[in-house]
Amino acid sequence: MTKRNFAPILLILTVFFTSLFVSAQQSALPFTDFKKIIPLEEITAAPLQVLLEDEILSNPQWKKLIDNKKMSIGVVDLNNVYEAHYAGINSSEMMYAASLPKIAILLASMDAIEKCELKETEEVKKDLNLMINRSDNHASTRMIDRLGYKKIADVLQSPAYKLYDKADGGGLWVGKRYAASGARNPDPLKGLSHAATVKQVCRFYYQMLTGNLVSAEKSKQMLDIMENSHLHHKFVNTLDRIAPNARVFRKSGSWRNYHADSVLVWGKDGRKYILVALIEDANGEQIIRDLVEPIEKIIKKSRSLETT
Repeated sequence: MTKRNFAPILLILTVFFTSLFVSAQQSALPFTDFKKIIPLEEITAAPLQVLLEDEILSNPQWKKLIDNKKMSIGVVDLNNVYEAHYAGINSSEMMYAASLPKIAILLASMDAIEKCELKETEEVKKDLNLMINRSDNHASTRMIDRLGYKKIADVLQSPAYKLYDKADGGGLWVGKRYAASGARNPDPLKGLSHAATVKQVCRFYYQMLTGNLVSAEKSKQMLDIMENSHLHHKFVNTLDRIAPNARVFRKSGSWRNYHADSVLVWGKDGRKYILVALIEDANGEQIIRDLVEPIEKIIKKSRSLETT
């Protein structure tokens, strides 16, 4: 067979293996080539922001909650992770977030393990999985007791993460055991025990996705723990229906009228985004379910506007 006969075969093989490589790169999380990420607040995309406000505020019930600071929402379009676009409403409004801030305990635990301040025993690994996947309060309390409030607060406020920033409305905070007893360490701004802002939760997911929480290895461990939640309500209830094959990483929370959910969606056909909602309303769980499809619609529309 001549070299000319080999040419089409070589071309086909090259295309095939290139597509396999690209596919593997797209599915492999976290990204490991991010040395420094741009803060989300500095890469706000005007089209996405305008569309988000138009969509959310067109619903009278949602607008009322937004106006009364009882609803906040943040979204990150990850169509191009290197140029991620953030938009939010009441982005820096800190609210009670129930179990969602357990992600802060997860981060503090990984930081402590990395620094040899906490041994990664089988009991610790089991509690971290129970805390996130099943939102187990007993496991969460055991992790808080192992770490201490100071360690958790120090990690959240450290310059490396700045997931709680007094100059920007606060953020993620854990200042109470998930139990009836025990001392409290309320956040400095509002005195909340389990708190979050949508922007800082979006930043948590973005830093984890890009391998910038503790290390690429620890970011991957956190992603593994947060994938495939055993709780299929709120955002996940809708995603199970419209995107059953997408990879979903999430943490939610509910207590009385306070409802919170956060999700990193990594699917095909451009379905790649971070979505966070905090709501104080008796109907909050249903509202969170109802947000997914409108948000996906505005993400697609914002992309088309950016290319025109």
